[in-house]
Amino acid sequence: MTHVEPMDPHEAFAELGRIRLADVDIDTLLDKIAQLAKRTIPGASEVSVTLLHDNKPQTAAFTGALALALALDEKQYERGYGPCLQAAESTSSLIVPDTGSEQRWPGWAETAAQAGAHSSLSVGLPVHEHVTGALNIYATTPNAFDDDAIAIAQTFAGFAAVGLANAHLYETQATLAGHMQKAMENRAVIEQAKGIIMGERRCTPEQAFAILSKLSQDSNRKVRDVASAVVENARRPQR
Repeated sequence: MTHVEPMDPHEAFAELGRIRLADVDIDTLLDKIAQLAKRTIPGASEVSVTLLHDNKPQTAAFTGALALALALDEKQYERGYGPCLQAAESTSSLIVPDTGSEQRWPGWAETAAQAGAHSSLSVGLPVHEHVTGALNIYATTPNAFDDDAIAIAQTFAGFAAVGLANAHLYETQATLAGHMQKAMENRAVIEQAKGIIMGERRCTPEQAFAILSKLSQDSNRKVRDVASAVVENARRPQR
């Protein structure tokens, strides 16, 4: 496990608050959360972030060149139980003071102790209605997290959860905006094609759209693609 310079919690909270969602994607934000948590929470040796979407867990970010946090998370996913899964499901905080004597999650605790993670702290992250998560902090010594460390971890997780919820909302809105833009573009080309057909066949808008629909069915192509072909053909120089 790697050592990093500690960071004042208030500086970390401020840095989380300064992140502009327009400038980073959600993966970058998750990585930033993990790195800041490692520097901020007393006793932290490595950190990971679990996301639980429709009861399917994944480690979305982790610290450490050897990816110990990732390995310990995935052991929980394989077994179907463990502190990070329980924290993510219940959005509560779970502490493992000493993995060497932990009895709640047989198998996982022994694996953690053998790997050098002798205590852990998982704090739930309520991200979205269908997405929850957990901030998982691993330490190389037993009883690494005192009351102050737990309080800092919970406050940090609160800031992180707000950032992730906002990022999720931003990403959803950006996706929706993209779909709306695409729909507007599709509508525009269809209206162009209707106008061309109306001019050529002296028909009504309804009749022009019916012609486009018939061409779409006959050629097994989308109406938008048929409309694009009509517009493109009209733009070609006539011989």
